[in-house]
Amino acid sequence: MSINMIKFLLLSPSFFFFYPSVVISQSTPSSDGSHGRWDLLSESVGISAMHMQLMHDNKVVIYDRTDFGPSNISLPGGLCRADPYDDALKIDCTAHSILYDTITDTYRPLMIQTDTWCSSGAVLPNGTLVQTGGFHDGDNVTRMFTPCTNDSCDWVEFPKYLSRRRWYATNQILPDGRIIIIGGRREFNYEFFPRSSPRRTFQLSFLRETREGDVENNLYPFVHLLPDGNLFIFANTRSILFDYNQNRVVREFPSIPGGDPRNYPSTGSSVLLPLDEIEYRIDPEVLVCGGAPSGAFQLAAVGTFVRATPTCGRLRVTGQNASWVMETMPIPRAMGDMLLLPTGDVIVINGVQLGTAGWELGRLPATRPVIYHPSHPSDQRFSVMPPSPRPRMYHSAAILLADGRVLVGGGNPHVYYNFTNVVYPTDLSLETFSPPYLSTDYASVRPVILSVDETISRGQRFVVSFSVEEYLTQSVLSVRIVAPSFTTHSFSMNQRMVVLKIDDIIYDDTSSYTSSVFGPSSAEIAPPGYYMLFVVHSGIPSSGVWVRIQ
Repeated sequence: MSINMIKFLLLSPSFFFFYPSVVISQSTPSSDGSHGRWDLLSESVGISAMHMQLMHDNKVVIYDRTDFGPSNISLPGGLCRADPYDDALKIDCTAHSILYDTITDTYRPLMIQTDTWCSSGAVLPNGTLVQTGGFHDGDNVTRMFTPCTNDSCDWVEFPKYLSRRRWYATNQILPDGRIIIIGGRREFNYEFFPRSSPRRTFQLSFLRETREGDVENNLYPFVHLLPDGNLFIFANTRSILFDYNQNRVVREFPSIPGGDPRNYPSTGSSVLLPLDEIEYRIDPEVLVCGGAPSGAFQLAAVGTFVRATPTCGRLRVTGQNASWVMETMPIPRAMGDMLLLPTGDVIVINGVQLGTAGWELGRLPATRPVIYHPSHPSDQRFSVMPPSPRPRMYHSAAILLADGRVLVGGGNPHVYYNFTNVVYPTDLSLETFSPPYLSTDYASVRPVILSVDETISRGQRFVVSFSVEEYLTQSVLSVRIVAPSFTTHSFSMNQRMVVLKIDDIIYDDTSSYTSSVFGPSSAEIAPPGYYMLFVVHSGIPSSGVWVRIQ
């Protein structure tokens, strides 16, 4: 299918269903505090959040798998779907996807036709979510969701679009706006969206080499687009610099010390640390944290739950003699989600301290988030936050919201939804964690964005106007853009932060300032698309404003 045909389908109203059902969630406020705060948004949104993507209208697409029986939210208007692969329910009239509005705190059901279990996704430059693969009838399917203003939008599906089965694959947006889809169970290859004509699949032997016998400890490989245009790909314990245009490995890095696998089902996580355009030269660094020892999956299957991996590895990928620098987290963790915060710090949230990913294979929930401060001295980088009252284990997810909170949901370590007579019941709730920077203690130094150009061109000046009650000095001010992540199975695909170069700051009037800022220098630094722009003053971020990089 050509990109023009896809655009036609996206614009055609006949491809959308009108679902007017909107459910109001129930917020439970809690007291503020300078050590972080948890807030329950809704006791139940009807589904368990296995996958999440924030859209540029501040709505979140959330979905689960479809083959486990009924969810706890009905499709509107008497709609149902046939599911020959669901052993529990052949005709399903419940929804397995919702659209949650972070502004109004409401949600509505969406309709998925094919199984999205352990799938992947990325957002195109025009703001359309492209979701790829899954299980059974969904493994070769591509689905699209385009934001709309009248609650009429829903999933549009393209069966057999993918050339290979994409189950536990990883997606990455590229500088030219395409999406590369890498791997999957027993798929040692990659392909592109939109697909080429004729359709092509490219082999990647690195994925075959990093298998660990019958346990594929290399699923959902960690993939990061680097400023030189190549991809950093991490699987199991190994990582490479990969030129996807020439289909060649440019470089292999040393294995991460310790020998512990970091990918599914051992399930650690990874982020690309912020790219700083202020520096004369950008030296990208990758951070990988958590996981489970080799053999942990097999042991958990027979009731022995070994301690999760407590270490993080940090790699400066451009160094001639690049080597991992290892650090130890305060809490061992598997299945933890790692997110870039507007400050440039990294939060590690959700997961377990014993066992691995898989049905019933995790124990001792890691309910305390940890914040990692990359620029702090090596012995002062970890801060432990207050615990959530809810364990978020297998099949949970977390994403950064534009207001600086972290949205957390999901948790279902069972084959079906199970709420009784189990140690860890299926969790259908949504909650947020507010990092310490959102405390009212910092109100006087918190910037508020007054205006900003909606569209930003590469390397060109644009203007940001903001106010702040107590302005300190220019040296503690920065402007940052953050790409929203597609999060599932402890890896937040496509998230990246760019610290932009500031030309000058002009005092306008009482508490009001205008800053001249340069757009990102290249598409390799910041691929085209929508980003949240934050002004950070004295370590305290504003709420984010959506901008689009051309």
